[in-house]
Amino acid sequence: MFIFNTDIALDLAEFHLLRDLIYQHCGLYFADESKYLLEKRLNKRLVDLHLDSFRDYYYQLRYGQECEQELATAIDLLTTNETYFFREDFQLKTFVDEVIPEFVCQKEQLGDRRLRIWSAGCSSGEEPYTLAMLLLEKPLLQDWSIEIIGTDISQQVLKTAREGLYGKNSFRTTSQYYLNRYFTTEGQKWRIKDQVKKLVSISHLNLFDFNRVALLGKMDFIFCRNVIIYFDHEAKKKVIKSFYKSLQPGGYLLLGHSESLMNISTDFKLRHFTHDMLYQKPEAANGSEGEG
Repeated sequence: MFIFNTDIALDLAEFHLLRDLIYQHCGLYFADESKYLLEKRLNKRLVDLHLDSFRDYYYQLRYGQECEQELATAIDLLTTNETYFFREDFQLKTFVDEVIPEFVCQKEQLGDRRLRIWSAGCSSGEEPYTLAMLLLEKPLLQDWSIEIIGTDISQQVLKTAREGLYGKNSFRTTSQYYLNRYFTTEGQKWRIKDQVKKLVSISHLNLFDFNRVALLGKMDFIFCRNVIIYFDHEAKKKVIKSFYKSLQPGGYLLLGHSESLMNISTDFKLRHFTHDMLYQKPEAANGSEGEG
């Protein structure tokens, strides 16, 4: 018995239709050289849905009865969710050892003992749980109200984040101390303990849904690491403007080590610390929050 390759070809016109639809929905941008990636990753959906062409799939995404759910499925297939606990530890060290003590001191002078952190693009949850563990280690935050919100556009990875059960690939830079203190073993995997989970809420969010972003309320810190690399210039500007509006005056935006706001935004000031540089919203609003 012979098994033939039944992959359906994606022509350039179909690629542009799909690419533009995805971009309008969530800001993810695929250049022309990404055509092969879309073709390979979405082929299985065409087979599952018994469709004969990518044009039919485009109409399904745009006009189908379950178009929102199918768009979410397509985005799951097209996005890469590479993450692990304690990623970019030099930045985390800056956050915990330098920024948090300064921030806590300022807040306590105002009689405010609340801390709100948004992990935007939290993937399978390693980032917000890392932040929770680090903050649980800080005695100066004892009796503080700590709220960490993890959001992602991919429904699939959020299932893992909510379950809190991880394989060894998530622990490539995790010390034995944190494994012993904040996880329990289940076979070949590790489950995050409830004392960590109770600080973190996980929800689905499209960063381009600016109305829903506004409903999250004001944040002290926004972690958005290795997310905006998937956006084009205009999409980056819109998302960063949204982050600026979401931050309290004096709050911080933490990007991935390969990302910067150069040519994207002048709203933030760049703070230099011992191990890293972080973007801070000025204490005095510069008047740009009202801009579109």
